[in-house]
Amino acid sequence: MDAIFHEEQEGSLCAQHCLNALLQGQYFSAVDLADIARQLDESERLRMAEAGTQSIEYQRFIRQGSSNFDDSGFFSIQVIDKAIQVWGLNLVQFNSQDPIAREARQNPVDKNAYICNFRDHWFCIRKIGKQWFNLNSLLTGPELISDTYLSLFLTQLQQEGYSIFIVTGRLPECEADDLLNLAPAVQLIKPRLINENQSISKSEAQTDDPELQRALMESRCENEKDDKMLQRALQMSLEGYVIEDDNPPPGPSQDKVQAPSKEVKAPTQEELRQKRLAFLQRLDQTAKGTEEEGRTTEPTDPKSTATEGVSQPEGVSQPEESQGSPQEEQMEKESKEEDIPEDEMLKQAIAMSMEGQG
Repeated sequence: MDAIFHEEQEGSLCAQHCLNALLQGQYFSAVDLADIARQLDESERLRMAEAGTQSIEYQRFIRQGSSNFDDSGFFSIQVIDKAIQVWGLNLVQFNSQDPIAREARQNPVDKNAYICNFRDHWFCIRKIGKQWFNLNSLLTGPELISDTYLSLFLTQLQQEGYSIFIVTGRLPECEADDLLNLAPAVQLIKPRLINENQSISKSEAQTDDPELQRALMESRCENEKDDKMLQRALQMSLEGYVIEDDNPPPGPSQDKVQAPSKEVKAPTQEELRQKRLAFLQRLDQTAKGTEEEGRTTEPTDPKSTATEGVSQPEGVSQPEESQGSPQEEQMEKESKEEDIPEDEMLKQAIAMSMEGQG
């Protein structure tokens, strides 16, 4: 792409930039084109003078000034056509009935170059190597155009009011042709309009191109859509992380189970110790109540009655069930619970607190 000759817009010298892009070199200056314009003006004046210098047409022609160039740097199609005749090139209007124009409309990629004009602005579309490029001086660089898009691009320009001319003849050889024949260009980022470099918002206000405004709007919408999709993906990722940590049982009541758990706060170690003591005391009271009921209730099983009537020999003690005191049992349970990890103890405490609330 660096080998392609491209000039950015300076003033109103778009005709100069267009010709140099077509020929792929700095062949013309504003002074050269102004000289060609004066030659054309003189030729037109001589033709008008043939009818008499005193005629109304001749006097009107002299008063209106040149139609081939002005002080702003604009040059007419006649100046451009005259300039490229030096290189054996000519222009044919794209929408004419000329056989060359018919062929171009049917298959535009078979031609070598096109010159386009709209509202005093000129730019060139040219084939370099085997690829097409938009060499508009309002762009920051050459724009690669595919063969498929070339026909659509020319049709779009016509609909927007552009005049298109086919360049006939053999273009001069250039270095870019040789390089791109060996290694075709690849363009990942399209060039912008030169005034877009200052500010995209400013370019939207200044440009009259509706296609450019629509493209910028679509680009912003795509960026906003990508941002929303990214936020959604992050949210789903976080939700997946919570599910893996909590590992709630599947089922329709899952939301109901998880809802109250959000309000439960992790108890402190002191609260956990108090809950353990209260739980052990309840167990101890339950055990005592069971023993008292067993003593007051007479056995109904005949085997147990027969056993009670048999005396045990001396020296042989009846096996006793746990004779330890409640304090010793509590200490033993606490010593066992100390081996339980803190996470397990926390879960047990939460479960007991939930049971107590129930």
